Amino acid sequence: MSDHYRIYLEEDQIPTKWYNVRADMPEQHDPLLSPATGEPVTVEDLKPVFCEELAKQELDTTTRHFDIPKPVQEFYKIFRPSPLIRAYNLEKALQTPAKIYYKFEGNNTSGSHKLNSAAAQVHYAKEQGLTSLTTETGAGQWGTALSMAAAFFEMDLTVYMVRGSAEQKPYRKAVIETFGADIIPSPSETTEVGRAILKEHPNTSGSLGCAISEAVEQAVSTPNCRYVLGSVLNQVLLHQSIIGLESKAAMDSIDEYPDIVIGCAGGGSNLGGLISAYMQDTLKGSSDTRFVAVEPASCPSLTRGRYEYDFCDTGKITPLARMYTLGSQFMPSADHAGGLRYHGMSPILSKLYDDGYVEAVSVHQTKVFEAAVLFAKQETILPAPESAHAIRTAIDEALKCKKTGEEKTILFGLTGTGYFDMQAYSSYLAGEMTDYIPSDAELEAGFAQLPNVEAIRSSK
Repeated sequence: MSDHYRIYLEEDQIPTKWYNVRADMPEQHDPLLSPATGEPVTVEDLKPVFCEELAKQELDTTTRHFDIPKPVQEFYKIFRPSPLIRAYNLEKALQTPAKIYYKFEGNNTSGSHKLNSAAAQVHYAKEQGLTSLTTETGAGQWGTALSMAAAFFEMDLTVYMVRGSAEQKPYRKAVIETFGADIIPSPSETTEVGRAILKEHPNTSGSLGCAISEAVEQAVSTPNCRYVLGSVLNQVLLHQSIIGLESKAAMDSIDEYPDIVIGCAGGGSNLGGLISAYMQDTLKGSSDTRFVAVEPASCPSLTRGRYEYDFCDTGKITPLARMYTLGSQFMPSADHAGGLRYHGMSPILSKLYDDGYVEAVSVHQTKVFEAAVLFAKQETILPAPESAHAIRTAIDEALKCKKTGEEKTILFGLTGTGYFDMQAYSSYLAGEMTDYIPSDAELEAGFAQLPNVEAIRSSK
């Protein structure tokens, strides 16, 4: 056995710049469009919703590296660098010749990678002189991370949490409130869009698209307030690039390079961050690493969605993004992986997938928890349901190596811990968990409501 089990960088090796993969992409993804005119949005269009600096980052396609602000660097030192871990015990249990590594982002109270972008976004809001923020959260990791950052930088925060997840994870509410934020199950009666969604779907468990609509409405109607988002957008993938940059530095230190990089995919923040440094090598032609996005079979935006312009929210008030989507009106089943229940995928990842740089697979919920339990027993970390999607596929790839005898190096993202997901684990262990897969007819209903961009333009 090698001496390398947990590989930690030194504190002075924490990256001081984020990497913008768009600067190296041979073709850019299609621009965000105004829902009013159908024309590409500008920084001025985004400023009423986002902090000005974040709006600039969102639209920047040429700046390869962004300096991480000093206050954010200091905040990162509380929980970074995060460890790169060799899964020796899992390898042994699988009897695979593959080498399995995982980047563990759960070493903070939010239990996830989300704090990387939360700190950046709250810092920019504080620097701009804003006094409050709104956001949405699915599984609760983003809401928790943002409440931590808001407390640290002394910023008021309101979190709209997907109702299904709020009911499954009541203690997430307690943690978020401990850090001083307000939390509202979504859809709610506190916004016009929430009331409209409840009128049409009175028993809905909600979705990230619903919660985004409510958070944006609250932000634009509240003085000195802006909206911040935990995934999907370019600015978020930029901040999360620190995951991939640290991973590459740690693997370089032990002369390792992954043949396969695997991440769970809901909106794309974890996967986009994890693959960033290695994708740069691939785009420059110096690597042929495989990148695999893993999504739930119940919400299969990449594997069964369409590459079209769509609203990023259910209430149709956000800009239009060209992405792989199931339609903004698609209501996913109440899977336990709440953070992956989003109808679309990051425009960056959608473009990389469409161009053949990224692969995608969908997996069933029961198979995900089977992998989670095996991993927990071998590696002693209880993974979040979202992270367990990546674990499922990493195990599958390692078992393929067992059949072929190939000694491939696999890297996956362990985005967070599952200690607020015990209802899900209890359901699985009791044999009560089921797999829901949407029918073609259900998906067609979502596709039928995709916006007609040309019609929007011609109406103006």
